[in-house]
Amino acid sequence: MSDTPTRVALVTGASRGIGRAIATRLAADGRHVVLAARSQGPLDELKGEIESAGGKATALAVDVGDRAAFASAIEGVTKDLGRLDVLVNNAGITRDGLLMRMTDEQWDEVIAVNLTSAFAACRAAARPMMKNRFGRIVNIASTSGVIGNAGQANYAAAKAGLIGLTRTLARELGSKGVTANVIAPGFIETDMTSGLPEEVGQTVLKAMSVPRLGAPEDIAAAVSYASSDEAGFLTGQVICVDGGLTMC
Repeated sequence: MSDTPTRVALVTGASRGIGRAIATRLAADGRHVVLAARSQGPLDELKGEIESAGGKATALAVDVGDRAAFASAIEGVTKDLGRLDVLVNNAGITRDGLLMRMTDEQWDEVIAVNLTSAFAACRAAARPMMKNRFGRIVNIASTSGVIGNAGQANYAAAKAGLIGLTRTLARELGSKGVTANVIAPGFIETDMTSGLPEEVGQTVLKAMSVPRLGAPEDIAAAVSYASSDEAGFLTGQVICVDGGLTMC
């Protein structure tokens, strides 16, 4: 029988899409998953599904854009469950528009949710992780943050910032047993990509080595390894799960 304790993993944006797939996979891996998102109803539904499958989950309704409230919630999770081993910053929004038409509000909102919330979460999670000398931080970026994307100056900047933040955390926290890595999805079948014009989708598929859109489960599989006990020598990396679109 293993002496390894049940790992506690917090996943933001867990109520749908990629976040839901990540939470479901980590629960299947034996983690106690804290499901974080704004709306309580979808979280309770997912919590029920995970528990029906024999897993453990806690629903946490919180606005990740409110850094003080979010940091406080993370501290509460650590106190209630006694530990925090894995943090997956997945929450994200888009407010697309060409640079000359992008408003200050569109810029600020995307930066707040996609980058600043991750900073607040990492800062709050780092202390208990360092204390236990074990931690896995996995930040979900995007290939837009690696190569840029027209009409997404705010989104690409936030995701590129997330990469810089992660690599800095890897350098600061590695000696304490805490790793930090980025998973950068390409075009994944989610609500965010459902509105893509058909011609854009066809152009993307032609540029990929694997000619299909990714599934949320493809991202969840990468997170599963990066957040595992076995991934202790993997840190500061950007893993592009994009069907060969960028070859990053």
